[in-house]
Amino acid sequence: MKNFLKTVLRGIVKGAIWIFCKIVYRFKVVGKGNIPKEGPIIICGNHRSFLDPPLIEVTCGRYTRFLAKEELTKNKFLALLGIVFDAILVKKDSKEVKALKESLQTLKNGDCLALFPEGTRNGLEKGEKVKDGAAFFALRTGTKVVPVRNFWRRKTN
Repeated sequence: MKNFLKTVLRGIVKGAIWIFCKIVYRFKVVGKGNIPKEGPIIICGNHRSFLDPPLIEVTCGRYTRFLAKEELTKNKFLALLGIVFDAILVKKDSKEVKALKESLQTLKNGDCLALFPEGTRNGLEKGEKVKDGAAFFALRTGTKVVPVRNFWRRKTN
């Protein structure tokens, strides 16, 4: 019953995000055919805005799990979204391997793993070095990496 409710809530939230982004922002999905419909993949995106994860989620067309920093759970709304969307929480600067094992299991199950190599929004602009997680997972599992970039702009009329 818990999984059923989670699935229903996930669908409702995805629908709300889609409608919100269609009304408020002009976004168009380009290249969706590059995302395999089945089998494990790593979606590797740029992270310029708080809208990047939701846009990837609603446009990918597949069950996707995101790597997310654990600090996001301090916000109750984001914590709820993390539960609904099965986020894999990563402790910053931790040697804990739980997130690593969970990510590898996600790929082994044939699902999508989405991550942002900058590790944070606009990481390169902040002087952050690109993280090597996508390369690690791809080499370890033989999974294809699908790079994505979100282009969207606010409607002006």
